[in-house]
Amino acid sequence: MSDPSSFNPLEAVPAEAESGRGTKTPGLAKDVHQSLPTDHLLELDLEAYVADFNARVIGAYAAGTGSHTLPADSGVARSLIPAGTAALRDFSYLAPDLPELTAERCVGCMTCVTECPDTAILGRAIPEPRVEAELAAVADPEAREFLRARWARTRKYFEVPARKGFPGALFGIFVDPTKCKGCAECVQVCADLGYHALRMVPKTETLLTRSRQAFQLFRRVGPTPREYINDKALADMMLADETALLYVGGAGSCMGCGEATAIRMMVAATGFAYGRESLGIVAATGCNTVYCSTYPYNPFLVPWTNSLFENAPAVALGVRAKWDQRGWQATRLWVIGGDGAMYDIGFQSLSRMLAAGMDIKVLVLDTQVYSNTGGQVSTASFLAQEAKMAAVGPAVPGKTERRKELGLICLMHGDVYVAQTTPAHINHFYRAILDANSFPGPAVVIAYTACQPEHGIGDDRAAAQAQLAVASRAFPLFTHDPRRGATIRERLSLQGNPDVKEDWYRHPRTGEPTDFVTFARTERRFARQFRADGSPSPALLAAREDRLANWRRLQELAGVP
Repeated sequence: MSDPSSFNPLEAVPAEAESGRGTKTPGLAKDVHQSLPTDHLLELDLEAYVADFNARVIGAYAAGTGSHTLPADSGVARSLIPAGTAALRDFSYLAPDLPELTAERCVGCMTCVTECPDTAILGRAIPEPRVEAELAAVADPEAREFLRARWARTRKYFEVPARKGFPGALFGIFVDPTKCKGCAECVQVCADLGYHALRMVPKTETLLTRSRQAFQLFRRVGPTPREYINDKALADMMLADETALLYVGGAGSCMGCGEATAIRMMVAATGFAYGRESLGIVAATGCNTVYCSTYPYNPFLVPWTNSLFENAPAVALGVRAKWDQRGWQATRLWVIGGDGAMYDIGFQSLSRMLAAGMDIKVLVLDTQVYSNTGGQVSTASFLAQEAKMAAVGPAVPGKTERRKELGLICLMHGDVYVAQTTPAHINHFYRAILDANSFPGPAVVIAYTACQPEHGIGDDRAAAQAQLAVASRAFPLFTHDPRRGATIRERLSLQGNPDVKEDWYRHPRTGEPTDFVTFARTERRFARQFRADGSPSPALLAAREDRLANWRRLQELAGVP
């Protein structure tokens, strides 16, 4: 409802971070704006409404009084939340630990920045003289050394640019303590890559104060200069604050949420390629619409609306038609939905959208379960999976219906770009989003998005489980691009999967196969499918054969021997 360019969350200092949780905030001062008229929405001065909202509404909710002291107004009646208000939300009280950087181990890979679901850890590549000037202005020597320890001299940003004639840049990693929920996924992905440049440390008042000072330095030094952003290193896109950081954090998602990372990456890639004002979103009812619009907090800096489970693609058809009528053909339109919205109750709407051939893109958040309504199974669920309405017992061994392969169904619609990917496979995911955006017609990107509570995995395991899902053939990677040729064999690529010509990926040292049983052992939703001696149940072995059959079908279609 507001012009996103009017509010930069990276310049906003959360009132809570300055005043402490539950204390009086500047938003509750006596001279704040009075409530706006409640009659005609079209008569609202949007700039005044946003200013009033950020002062009066956010301030009241930060103090814990908003729900019972604020009057209703036209914005509330129309479910309007200004852009980026979640930047003012403070999660400092949630977790006992914060990530800490060991700069000498950092290589600037940007994996931690990319995988963070809460936009709580961000990067900068800034020429060394500018960084040194900022550090020299810090009077307190202890504070100066803490800030200096946020910067690393990496080959990627210092040595390579210097050889090209640019000043070497220091690479900085900064944690926003008001957005970090303590999931530690950044630590896990860094360790998985073998760098171990991050670790979780206990919060203290001193650490919180220093972290806030460091994040203020992050704002002061300004954005990464364009010459230090490598277009070929797709993870570098999130160094481009103005165009890529369009999901500001502060959403009410669970710790380590796999969905939020996928959403962040989609808007980052689209904004980087097309500009921050060339993207709109239609979201289907689901977890994403709950945690992205927990009043009064909106993490998006792009316009978005949400509809019901079953009709988000239909709403997008209307939006696309109106935008095309206005001459906005270049503006990217994305639909976001989960299992119910795309696999089940909304499948017909999705199918109709694909048949219409309009330039609409779809991001499917595939959790294999209805997370938003308590964890029921869906047609995206795996065989033998335990969930509500599919309990494991002596009569019924968990989920008994086969998983619907949405990607295969979508590519059978004809000229549709389809990708199956995960946020943990960063280059594959970003390439899928960029190719979907450039495809002149409908596109569907299905992303594996771990749900910690429903899958029964740790808060730090979203990326690791996505990697394992691919390696075990539970969720193979593929892309289907009609621009590659006339046949499915020409259009379909399995690039990105390990051991593409084999049934199972085998560990390079032990030679042991990584199959669906290997994957199932790591998640609580399959725990009851293992006997006391660790052997898998017949139901789980049947699920293993189902995943193998699906993999062989993909090999056949792609022409892999």
